[in-house]
Amino acid sequence: MTDFAAARRHMVDGQVRTADVTDPRILAAMYEIARESFLPSGLAGLAYLDLDVALGGGRRLLKPMVLAKLVHALDLSGADHALDIGCATGYGAALLARVAGNVVALEQDASLVQTATAALATAPNVTVAVGPLIAGWPSAGPYDAILIEGAVETVPPDVFAQLKDGGRLACVLGSGPGAKAMLYQRNGDEIGSRAVFDAAATVLPGFVRPRVFAF
Repeated sequence: MTDFAAARRHMVDGQVRTADVTDPRILAAMYEIARESFLPSGLAGLAYLDLDVALGGGRRLLKPMVLAKLVHALDLSGADHALDIGCATGYGAALLARVAGNVVALEQDASLVQTATAALATAPNVTVAVGPLIAGWPSAGPYDAILIEGAVETVPPDVFAQLKDGGRLACVLGSGPGAKAMLYQRNGDEIGSRAVFDAAATVLPGFVRPRVFAF
């Protein structure tokens, strides 16, 4: 039988701490949150490996190090209002909920919504929203922080518009070997950006850049 508590400690100590994630709130949350509870029972043994976990339908749960570094980059306060786009089974939203004031967890896949709703039932500061990922969730905005749990080839202007002035957005930009984790920040009408680390993830539905054909 898998000792999940020991696996969780090894994950944090071997994958997350060594990747320059220093926020004690993130580390404490990852020590405590049972990642295996956010996976189907047949996949629970993969919960603490250093990899993305395939959930079916082309969706994956981000590997722990990438998720932790994205959350770390957002530099959240306990009063922040956050949006988690592509929450999948809800693990990322559970992590955000430990370091932000409240979280809207957005998902469009019906089976993932069901899993996330059940897994997050005891998190009082998380609301699961159902709708197209590419549209964000403007009705609860604007947000201090937006996490996109996957890769994008482009961030739609409508998603950036849901940030407060000074708000931050973190995601993986790109679908090939040159993909980067990016941090964006809204300053008035301008969106600044910087690469924060090398990363790879599966592109989320709707976030593919329109193809341009040259003749």
